[in-house]
Amino acid sequence: MPEASPPPYLSYRNGTIAVCIYLPPKVNSPGIWSNATSPSEILSFSLPLLEMQLLLMFLITHFVYAIFKPLGVTFFASQMFAGVILGPAMLGKIETFKNVLFTPGLSLDIVQTIAGFGFSIFLFLMAVKMDAREVLRSTRRAKVIGIVSLLSPMVIGLIVYQSQSDKLCIMERMIGTIIESMTSFSVVAWLLDDLKIGNTELGRLALSSSTVCNMCSICLITFVSLTKHLHESTSNFVKYLGITILFIIFLFVMVRPLMFWIIKETPEGRPVRETHIVIVIMVAIGCSTFTNWFNQSPLLGAFLVGLAIPDGPPLGSALVDKFDCFARGVFLVAFVTTTTMKVNPNKVLSDPEKFNFSIVFVVSTFIAKFLSCFIASFWDMMPLRDASAFSLIMSSKGVVELQYFASYRGIQILSESTFTVLALSILVNATLIPIIVKILYDPVSKKYAGYQKRNLIHLKPDAELRVLACIHGSESARAMIDILDLTCPTKESPNVVYVLHLIELIGRDSPIFIAHQKLDNKVVTCHENILAFNHYSEKNGGLVTVNAFTAISPPKLMHEDICTMALDKQTSLLLLPFHKKWTMDGTVVENENTMIRNLNFSVLHQAPCSIGILVGCGLHNWRRKLMKSSKFCSIGMIFLGGTDDREALVLAKRMARDPKVKLTLIHLIPDQEPVKTVDWDMMLDVEMLKDFKENEVGDGCNITFTQQVSNDGKQTAKFVRSLTADYDLIIIGRRCGLESVQTTGLSEWCEYPELGVIGDLLASMVLDSRVFVLVVQQQLYIY
Repeated sequence: MPEASPPPYLSYRNGTIAVCIYLPPKVNSPGIWSNATSPSEILSFSLPLLEMQLLLMFLITHFVYAIFKPLGVTFFASQMFAGVILGPAMLGKIETFKNVLFTPGLSLDIVQTIAGFGFSIFLFLMAVKMDAREVLRSTRRAKVIGIVSLLSPMVIGLIVYQSQSDKLCIMERMIGTIIESMTSFSVVAWLLDDLKIGNTELGRLALSSSTVCNMCSICLITFVSLTKHLHESTSNFVKYLGITILFIIFLFVMVRPLMFWIIKETPEGRPVRETHIVIVIMVAIGCSTFTNWFNQSPLLGAFLVGLAIPDGPPLGSALVDKFDCFARGVFLVAFVTTTTMKVNPNKVLSDPEKFNFSIVFVVSTFIAKFLSCFIASFWDMMPLRDASAFSLIMSSKGVVELQYFASYRGIQILSESTFTVLALSILVNATLIPIIVKILYDPVSKKYAGYQKRNLIHLKPDAELRVLACIHGSESARAMIDILDLTCPTKESPNVVYVLHLIELIGRDSPIFIAHQKLDNKVVTCHENILAFNHYSEKNGGLVTVNAFTAISPPKLMHEDICTMALDKQTSLLLLPFHKKWTMDGTVVENENTMIRNLNFSVLHQAPCSIGILVGCGLHNWRRKLMKSSKFCSIGMIFLGGTDDREALVLAKRMARDPKVKLTLIHLIPDQEPVKTVDWDMMLDVEMLKDFKENEVGDGCNITFTQQVSNDGKQTAKFVRSLTADYDLIIIGRRCGLESVQTTGLSEWCEYPELGVIGDLLASMVLDSRVFVLVVQQQLYIY
């Protein structure tokens, strides 16, 4: 194109910029050594310029992140800081820099187009990771928090809007109110991942609540966007609304069945075919184009297609594995940086009225969202610091809100000054909230802390019993099956058993987690113990469901696998084997595994449910024959009082429902009750023992209640020793840290504190009596 003088400046809104392009386009440079091109002209070609722009954004982002990471600044905030550095506030002021690298017009449009396309891929992948059904499966607490966290800031935002004398810019303030009120699942998930608290109870509640809030806000934003057609004509509004509904129906009727067909066509254990991956991506791009044709954001189409794809393997995980790294590492950096480069602090004060309104509006909606989430969580018995951290997480803003503001600025709904204030508020939010949450919430000590009561004593009578049984070898597998056999599953209250075979990681760096198919009967070494549990399930005729897993990990991380699975599967009881291993005949201790003992200690301090440690050498062949010929399996329960003893009593009562089980409940009391104020624990103990004393337990249980006097630890030790020959199984509570008259002096001689003082006594007698001992600790939930 011949060179010519540019046309005069035209005034339209913020001004019109004349752009000169070369035909044919200058894309590929011949290189700096070419005679046709001087080094100074390299950046006049679009491809080298794009590469230089992406490289500069990448370097500045990582430079900022390396400096501020020790302070707790996230990678997303670093991307926004990079945009501010490259924007009009800093380097953008330098005319040479702006004219060479980020010339307003074609050179900036190219990188913004690439960034926008990349962000649509990123949003598509985030939707793939998101399970829309979580909205229906969420707990009542999550639904309430999700809805309240959306409505309360919206109401406050509308009140602030109505209080202003200026009633102009209705659409601008309506859209701003909705976006400020929303909580994005993607933003919360990314924040929790940065803070490494995604597996905590607080993190899971935040994900569930944000899913509810996110889906509601998407519906609301889509509806408000459609209302702009109502100003044109009612027929246009009805037309676009009908098209949107038909598009959603198309996703459910055509796209989602296509995804399930792809999964069906993928052989088990094999990767998804490349052709199918391409088909899915093309469907996402096609749907983005479709929504853009009908005056909706192209990102909406990609996001909805992502929701239609089943999360997890094989298809969802394959898409994430292939595209997530590039989408996050390159495209997202480009999008956030170029979007933040539009922030122009110099124009913030150009309209003081809008500036003041924007500040008041942002602060008021943030406070409303924070307080509503805080009240809803704190009212539901969440501790003060945790409730504050949770409310900050729900109030966090990120890339999704930034994208909404940028898109509405692009179509002239948001003014430049309003966009600048809102974008800077996101930067402040994304910088401070992660730092404050780290101060308020300790992810190490509370990673598996429970706010919900997952134990036996709070289990409903008709609820299924979920048990996680951990095994290390064939000996512990047989012992676990023996105990599970005594839990008396019924049609009204069946057992769901999750078996986790723990193997020490040797000879490789990456831990392995294997989910075994129930019908997988390949007999290999690591499956032998799993097959024993499958046979146990089949023997119980549908009353027991077994799901088996193998975790191969370093000993220091094994408790992570156990606690995470207990949290994921919402188990009420976690069974652990004792660290001592006996010979096959049960007469000699073969070895003491220190690794297993350390593992048990770690699980006792962090498990999100009740725990049972099983001590014993197993029911050997002669013992099994005796039990089969005997009329009863004799179980003894020693009760002193406290939460652990009450939990153990509930388990013993459940076992007593089996007609072949005879339970003897022994209440160990001092000769003279000390004079003291009756506390809450004592009242609960009396209430639980009331039915046993009056022999009104019901359910056809064969239960005998006795009381035994003990005034010190010596008497208790003598009495406990006399019991071991009379029972096949003795159940006790751990009672860690509880002192009583009956156990005076025993803690000084306790060799195994993980079993409690009574459990320690019984463990020392296992060889002589070959009795099973089950030590129970109730879930340590947060008050």
